[in-house]
Amino acid sequence: MTPALIELAGLRLTLPSRAGDVEILRGIDLTVRSGERVGIVGPSGSGKSSLLMVIGGMERASAGTVRLLGEELGGLDEDRLARLRRDHVGVVFQTFHLIPTMTALENVATPLELARRADAFDRAAGMLDEVGLGHRGDHYPAQLSGGEQQRVALARALAPEPALLLADEPTGNLDGRTGAAVAELMFRLVEGQGATLVMVTHAPEMTERCTRVLTMADGRIAGDRGAEA
Repeated sequence: MTPALIELAGLRLTLPSRAGDVEILRGIDLTVRSGERVGIVGPSGSGKSSLLMVIGGMERASAGTVRLLGEELGGLDEDRLARLRRDHVGVVFQTFHLIPTMTALENVATPLELARRADAFDRAAGMLDEVGLGHRGDHYPAQLSGGEQQRVALARALAPEPALLLADEPTGNLDGRTGAAVAELMFRLVEGQGATLVMVTHAPEMTERCTRVLTMADGRIAGDRGAEA
């Protein structure tokens, strides 16, 4: 059996609001193994994006245990948590989150430079080639279409060759044809790198490509299709 990449036990997340504390995640137990492609579906407000944020160490759990690559995230200070994310986790959001004052090449090179890789720009140029944008490296985000921006974001997330790619509605802001092309590219690159994918999506054609589909409702996992016995 392949090793566990993500292990959640009794995970809870409670966030403050004007009306009082709101329980977002309500006792989640989950194991995701290396190489799985996991889709997360469910109605708005069911906790899908919050689950991604906790798995990636971008939100601290209120209770329970979160292990990523064997590291218990609750026991890490902010510096160690940031290094773990930098070295092992790539993230793609619905709204691209590219740095507007940087070119496509500079955006992709940024995480590699933060990791002090001497080949940061060569690697970034190679990733832009892989997503079909090698000729657009000197263009700024405002000069790119939505589909091109998401390809740059995907190249940036995967340039450090992370063990885990987290994707939150990665085709949600794209038209059907462009979204399908970006999805095809994402699955191909993830498979090629041997990365694990955990993705929030509303698109059935995306979940069909996953090896496992989690259904969330009211902050809990209500269904788990395709999990190993």
